Amino acid sequence: MNQHPGNRGDIRDFLTSRRARITPAQAGLPTSARRRVPGLRREEVAVLAGVSTEWYTRLEKGHIGGVSEDVLDAVARALRLDDDERTYLFDLARSSRHARPTPSRRGDVEVPPQVQWLLDSMTTSSAFVRNGRTDIVAGNPLARALLTPMFDSATTDRRGRPNIARYVFLDPGAPDFFVDWDAAGVATAALLRAEVAREPRDRALRELVGELSTLSPEFRSQWAAHDVLMRHDGVKRLQHPHVGHLELTFRSLDLPMPGRAVHDLVTYTAEPGTTSEDRLKLLAISAATQAQPAQSSRQP
Repeated sequence: MNQHPGNRGDIRDFLTSRRARITPAQAGLPTSARRRVPGLRREEVAVLAGVSTEWYTRLEKGHIGGVSEDVLDAVARALRLDDDERTYLFDLARSSRHARPTPSRRGDVEVPPQVQWLLDSMTTSSAFVRNGRTDIVAGNPLARALLTPMFDSATTDRRGRPNIARYVFLDPGAPDFFVDWDAAGVATAALLRAEVAREPRDRALRELVGELSTLSPEFRSQWAAHDVLMRHDGVKRLQHPHVGHLELTFRSLDLPMPGRAVHDLVTYTAEPGTTSEDRLKLLAISAATQAQPAQSSRQP
């Protein structure tokens, strides 16, 4: 089966960028004053991985389809890939073996009612479900209240669903809402990069990347870095239009869905006893009050 040229380019650029960031000293190799390339040479990676220079050169040109897992493991160790980068390399190899000439449009997976019940039961934490394209496909009332700028943005789709990547890179208000906007951009591009390797035939995902690449210089720069991220956890600082500064802990958990799809369940919580907890509680009260009339209207 022929390998798609775009896949070869992703492999080439990823391996080249990872090789460039490792110094000979870090790899335990002798150093010399005259080096024409940053980082390691191809022949040095080949030695570290226990393969021939010719073979590694072919791999770095994107010919990865028939490579064994053992050899990929050796290359991952030689390039000092972290767990996410190693998974990304294996995803690229897997997708290259099943490449199709053109991507197909993957249908959205419906969120089961039980998942929505779970989200709604979480009343003191903002909780939402995000798919691999960073669409927010379900959420609880507090998520809607916390992410008001995102839900009210012109970057939402025709159903009013926010897309985190579109908001971060295309909404002029995003740098005001995300205090650490640069870090949010790095992480968002890295999440999309990992998803492209997992779902190479997702046409909507490719279209999203193309749209962001066309309209956002910041996204183009982050995309060219070839950084990958499978899951995003940490601290998020937000400047909320109604309650002010919030410092929240967020965590992402795998949420298996019908049809073997995997989404992320993302929660935002505040440290107990902090000002951020008080402000998040104010948002929760407001969200619950607004949700009650809607629930009452659904009663028989």
